Amino acid sequence: MPRIKFGAFLAPHHPIGEHPMLQFRRDLDFVEQLDALGYDEFWCGEHHSSGWEMIASPEMFLAAAGERTKRIKLGTGVISLPYHHPFNVAQRMVQLDYMTGGRAIFGSGPGALASDAHTLGIDPMTQRDRQDEAIAIIRRLFNGERVTAKSDWFTMNDAALQMRPLQEDMPFVVASQISPSGMTLAGKYGIGIISLGSMSTQGLMALPTQWGFAEDAAKKHGQTVSRANWRVLLSWHVAETREQARREAGPGLMRWHNEYNVGTLQRPGLTAFASPDDAVDKTAFVEGAASVIGTPDDLVTMIRNLMEASGGVGVVIGFAHDWANPENTRRSWDMVARYVVPEINGYIDGLRKSQTFVIENRAIFERAGQAVMAKIMENEKAAAALSVTGPGRVAIPAVNAPDLQKAKR
Repeated sequence: MPRIKFGAFLAPHHPIGEHPMLQFRRDLDFVEQLDALGYDEFWCGEHHSSGWEMIASPEMFLAAAGERTKRIKLGTGVISLPYHHPFNVAQRMVQLDYMTGGRAIFGSGPGALASDAHTLGIDPMTQRDRQDEAIAIIRRLFNGERVTAKSDWFTMNDAALQMRPLQEDMPFVVASQISPSGMTLAGKYGIGIISLGSMSTQGLMALPTQWGFAEDAAKKHGQTVSRANWRVLLSWHVAETREQARREAGPGLMRWHNEYNVGTLQRPGLTAFASPDDAVDKTAFVEGAASVIGTPDDLVTMIRNLMEASGGVGVVIGFAHDWANPENTRRSWDMVARYVVPEINGYIDGLRKSQTFVIENRAIFERAGQAVMAKIMENEKAAAALSVTGPGRVAIPAVNAPDLQKAKR
């Protein structure tokens, strides 16, 4: 089975109250940690309202992250294309690609917050069509074309980029949630997708249904889509035990849901959680949950279920949040890298097989102990000492030592 990549998605969703300067620095520390732990991708978004999401320019944040990291890919998750002139987006992404040494991923969306669109005077009914229009233009610019285009929201006259991306083919990724538009765009252009969280097995949000939208659009436009370029967002907080994970994440999860989703965004159909335990139960322990609050083993099970339900994805993206305090959050991501990633990708399968082989074939290796005993018996003083030898107390037991207590009898 192809190995799965892992990454993190920072919207961000930070409770109001902490100094924004220190929050930005802590977020950059987080990217640095992910890079050191071997994660493959990091994503951050663009928002202009709500108080909880204060990264207005993902490109600016990722340029700073690029200076702190060495290998992790850095994705805009996402640039809201209707908010920007397409030529400016293309230029900024090219600059980001050079500044990060060819590690940029261009993620785009129509814009998630209605309050952002209202601020900019944009009709929400136009946003998805404008994203489509902008992607087509930006792809032409990346290919080195000189573009003249006039739209109801931008004009370009003989526009060409002074520099093309450092990467020969910078990855394009579109966000998808409920409507078919994101998946359809991915199919239309043969580009990647990041699905923002569902483990539903039926209906509109079912992953197979969503993937079908992409395949149908690809067939219609003579393109192909690859599951290797399909990213699915999950939420998690892991600890040594389920009880510990529940204790660490419950209060912050409750605050995030009650203050942000219910109190600020007033998302339809949501009601406030009554307690931290209620928050955990209704987030991580209901049918179709896309969240894990538990142990690394619980997350391994979730990811394997995801692969079965979806038919296969290329990248698992964890939603970065402040459900737990900073120390426990860092430890959670550390545990995922140490225990979940290698379990999913089979990095320790060979070690287990080697251990089992040694256990099951112990009789084959008895000759090594016999060789040690032969040398003892060849030495007169050693043979005499053997008769009075007691149980050994050594720092590291000799690998091939014979049973000296048995031998002296």
